[in-house]
Amino acid sequence: MKNIFPGLFLTSSIWALTSIFSLNTIASAQPAQVVNNNELFYIYKGQRIPLNQRQDAIAVSFKNNTRNITPLYLQLEEDLQGGTRSIASQVAVSPLSGNYAVVTLPTGVRDAAIQQKIQQQPYVEASLPVLTRNQTQETIVLPNEIIINFQPGTSDSEKQTILQQNNLAIIRPLRFNRNIYIVKSTTASGVSILNVANQLNQVKGVNSAAPNFIQSVSDPMRQQAIKRLNTQGINKQNKDITPTTDLLGWQWHLDSTPIKQCLEQKLSSFDSLQSCLKTQTAQTKSNVPRTDMRVTDAWKHSKGGQGVVVAVIDSLIQWNHPDLQNSLYTVQNSDKCPGEVHGWDFSEPSDSSKPCEIGDPDTRMSPLELTILKRKFQNTFKLSDQQLLSQYSKQANEVKQANPKLSQKEQAEIVRYLIRSHEVGSEFHGTWVSGVIAAKPQQNTQGVIGVAPNAKILPVRVFGLNGSIFTSAYIEAIGYAADRGADVINLSLGASLPTDVEEQALAQLLEANPKLVIVASSGNENSTKIAYPSGYAGVLSVGASNLFGDRAPYSNYGNGLGVVAPGGDLDAPGWLGGIPTTGGTWVDGFWQGLSNPTSRWSPVIDLRGKYWWVQGTSFSSPAVAGVVALMKGEDTNRKLSRQELINILKSTASYDGLSISKEEEQMYRSQIDKGAVPSSVTDKQYFFGSGLINADAAISAVQK
Repeated sequence: MKNIFPGLFLTSSIWALTSIFSLNTIASAQPAQVVNNNELFYIYKGQRIPLNQRQDAIAVSFKNNTRNITPLYLQLEEDLQGGTRSIASQVAVSPLSGNYAVVTLPTGVRDAAIQQKIQQQPYVEASLPVLTRNQTQETIVLPNEIIINFQPGTSDSEKQTILQQNNLAIIRPLRFNRNIYIVKSTTASGVSILNVANQLNQVKGVNSAAPNFIQSVSDPMRQQAIKRLNTQGINKQNKDITPTTDLLGWQWHLDSTPIKQCLEQKLSSFDSLQSCLKTQTAQTKSNVPRTDMRVTDAWKHSKGGQGVVVAVIDSLIQWNHPDLQNSLYTVQNSDKCPGEVHGWDFSEPSDSSKPCEIGDPDTRMSPLELTILKRKFQNTFKLSDQQLLSQYSKQANEVKQANPKLSQKEQAEIVRYLIRSHEVGSEFHGTWVSGVIAAKPQQNTQGVIGVAPNAKILPVRVFGLNGSIFTSAYIEAIGYAADRGADVINLSLGASLPTDVEEQALAQLLEANPKLVIVASSGNENSTKIAYPSGYAGVLSVGASNLFGDRAPYSNYGNGLGVVAPGGDLDAPGWLGGIPTTGGTWVDGFWQGLSNPTSRWSPVIDLRGKYWWVQGTSFSSPAVAGVVALMKGEDTNRKLSRQELINILKSTASYDGLSISKEEEQMYRSQIDKGAVPSSVTDKQYFFGSGLINADAAISAVQK
């Protein structure tokens, strides 16, 4: 699981307001008191969203001015495990966005001595509560920060009064927004911050208020991978496949005809399949049902998205990838921050009131992040099975619980896969997404090609390591993208915690930019409820289909789903059913001291992971964002509004090539009988929205 005003300058009176209140350091959360978890909640649309305090985890904020060669989360883990107590030796520490980390305790243990030891470390600023919803183990950190949106017309003096009466101090205004601030309580801390935010929603002059949650986005694909590997085994995942650098035939989401025709021939070897693909790619006639977006057809009579800027708001975007470096947008604004050239990194917001001191201009992996990821990545190659399972006991227990009958070797192989794919490779999620939109191989070389290869990518990073994200960073990032000239914004993320502040900011942004199109993924929980922000009004929600025209088994569906596009399915027919795109593990730093791999270690296309096969609505969404870029490339005078473009997309989509299973048909009938779905909604509408995107038809409609 990335809404705000573009181009608005804060007035001098607003800046003056910032300096009125002292910026005291955040108070340390006291050891957790006994609370009734049912009383913990925040407000969304006037309703209580229940939260629970996790008893197995404590969040930590580090001091900003600490400089240490060792990453502080590793330093803390080492210091906590330095004691002689057996419990302390089982403590694990994971990094989050900015100067935050989460300390995970052994199951069933709430050790006051460990909390006290955390607070004694000189580099620790505070300990904070960790929350979750619906008894899940997601990670939601609650800092002493609240995002408050004042009602339009509220004067500066009225704002000051509201803040003073509620014992609040301004940390800073949110950039690219009007009347939205991050504030903190001068009297409350810990879970009491929820009460402060909830009470603010009842105050005259306040549009909305919500805690500035730090979420660590869950990865539903992880459990699917464990299930798949338990069933099929690690050695049955197409590990013998070694495509050449000519990858167009493998990109079935652009044109599914070549690979489907070749698969029908049941060829005896991979070499035969690869040879067949080269032949079939050059042909045009086919009788097989198409399950792609007809992008190669659209290229023949379009500009390929030329002149269009697509903002990718996501995680690490390694834009120096050979297939991405020619697709970068260069920021033209006169108010650029120092060093701002190709986008901005919002993943580590600070409490500075100076805009250019918040974040940095490089969305790529930092040296510190490389150190963190390299250590974990190389351990999967260097450690023995026993050492790996011991050092990564959490992952080992996760695998063992899914299938207790696995041998030690089988457990270790799955743990290696999870770490390489879901804990290191997926950190480059933003790189994967960018490749789907606008990858453009360098001259005289062949790699992957994006849906809109002549469009430009504006990289905007909001995720720190482990999928962690501040609500405030996400809101600012969308406003930044619009202010910097984005025509399309792709949000391949799904928030588990929708807030009124976020929704209102998004509505304001869309109202101020009637031609801006925001595309978002519907979510990967196989749920009847689409995720946010794709569920907000004005955002195009995209679900996922697979090579065979089925709903991808992870894709969310139901009311609010706009359209579907190929999102990949690593089970149908294996890794070949994924979406080929640009990856990040090819960076030399990952491989220093390691021998070159001789076999495929994850769904990587080449042996170092310059290219990956991926799956998820995270990739059907950028596929559609790419089609919107193709459409806007034909609308050179930008005459078409957002709604007109979305209407064209939906009206030219179809159910050709799509199918629903008997189980889905029964599910649909059950929902109809319950009244959960209007009888006017067909079964295919329920699972596929308006249907599968047809880029060729959409381009033709725009040109007409």
